[in-house]
Amino acid sequence: MRAALYARVSTEDQAREGFSLDAQVKRMEAYCRVRGWDVAGVYRDEGQSGRSSSRPEYTRMMAEADSWDVLLVLKMDRIHRNSVNFAVMMNDLRSKGKEFNSMQDKFDTTTAMGRFVMDIMQRIAQLESEQIGERVKLGMTYKAKGGNGHLGSGHPYGYRYEGGELLVVEEEASVVRSIYDMRIRGSTLKDISDFLNSVGVPSKKGGRWSPQTVSGVLKNPIYAGYRVWNGISCRGEQEPIIEVERYEAVNGPFEGARCARRSTSGSPRRSRPRKDTPWRRRGPSWRTTASQKAGTWPRSTRTTGSPGGATGAQPTAG
Repeated sequence: MRAALYARVSTEDQAREGFSLDAQVKRMEAYCRVRGWDVAGVYRDEGQSGRSSSRPEYTRMMAEADSWDVLLVLKMDRIHRNSVNFAVMMNDLRSKGKEFNSMQDKFDTTTAMGRFVMDIMQRIAQLESEQIGERVKLGMTYKAKGGNGHLGSGHPYGYRYEGGELLVVEEEASVVRSIYDMRIRGSTLKDISDFLNSVGVPSKKGGRWSPQTVSGVLKNPIYAGYRVWNGISCRGEQEPIIEVERYEAVNGPFEGARCARRSTSGSPRRSRPRKDTPWRRRGPSWRTTASQKAGTWPRSTRTTGSPGGATGAQPTAG
């Protein structure tokens, strides 16, 4: 049987105390001689944590799995300190028809008892993973109901994250208001995306707008000051870009508006434009380009006024 020998130390102190890479490899080589195994390769990770699978030699060893039959370690904590990562590795080895042996723990999947112990450990790892998921979901549900904190999504068009808070990017916010105004006036999603592309307004990542991107802006209640997670909607901490009435004029009645609103006392959060907005670096502003290419940019109201009261040019349906 061909054996891959894996050794790891996390700090120089461990090496100085005698738990060095050389000491591990020497003992594993002696074990292979007793078992009659051939050493197919030696993989040594120095200064690497066992809580992560992103280790250079570990990654190389798994990529070269075709060259060995059994993975040998001195102790199980040399290969993984996380039970979930260990279970993932064991599933990978099993799918490739490979065995695993930990010398000091007497864990050997080439025997019936070793395979039984492996099954128990994998079930424990699965339980741990599911419990972590339940705790995360409970915490996220609490945050969603309270409207507190970041719920894990990327920053949407019109906002940026700073210090854990969503702050308005005014240049993008004016585009969001105009998108809603154009939709209320009857423009199709394609009309709106074509117009934004024609006047050189970039999307959040600097690309072109599509009807799907426009739809995502129109259907996101975050612009009306709300957060939605796993079917739970409630008032968020971010400054709204549009009124709830304007959001409902596009999407119909919004159930989230019925939830209890948190206190709005205190000074409003200031919105600051993002300094690195792409079109601010191109010389003439996109508003100037818009007026040159398409006449007048559709005017829109801020967070006050009638949702349908904005006037100005709009793209015509093709």
